[in-house]
Amino acid sequence: MTLALKSLGDTIAASLPGDVLAAEIVRDELTVRVRRDSIVKVLTFLRDNAQFKQLMDVCGVDRPGRAPRFDVVYHLLSLTQNLRVRVKVETDEHEPVPSVTGVFSTADWFERETWDLFGIFFSDHPDLRRILTDYGFEGHPLRKDFPLTGYVEPRYDAAQKRVVYEPVKLTQEFRTFDFMSPWEGIPVRLPGDEKADKPPEAKGKP
Repeated sequence: MTLALKSLGDTIAASLPGDVLAAEIVRDELTVRVRRDSIVKVLTFLRDNAQFKQLMDVCGVDRPGRAPRFDVVYHLLSLTQNLRVRVKVETDEHEPVPSVTGVFSTADWFERETWDLFGIFFSDHPDLRRILTDYGFEGHPLRKDFPLTGYVEPRYDAAQKRVVYEPVKLTQEFRTFDFMSPWEGIPVRLPGDEKADKPPEAKGKP
């Protein structure tokens, strides 16, 4: 399998020298890094010339300490070869990635999800809007700098007869964390702990 992937990586790199930045085997999986503007060309080549007919997933990766900040990762499957390939491009929150919906129609919702959760823009997408978060949601919740509590919280307002959004309010006791696991933080003995204090011969007695 590794030899087949190595041969495939070499073929892709040789066929698209101006578009492929690197092709490497990592943990027995082929990863191909390509230029952002070449993603449509590369995926078209993989579909038409390498028998990768199925796009299984498109997702984002946030690396806030790196510039550009994001990876967009495409996972493709070839049933005829029984092989998978991972294609990566780098971008940031300002530079759009060309949409591949014209190559794989399944990319439609995948790209919408990536936009919704990471804020990565896909140019020429036919309907780029949020797909998992609510209407009017602010921010992108899978970014590393997005607060775990979010920015707003919904509640039903009986006076207005509708759901309203308000800034998150946390009581002080929930803002102080001791970073202990539930087992370490319990200050009292649990029922049954007294059995551990009995000598071995007495543990079976009531």
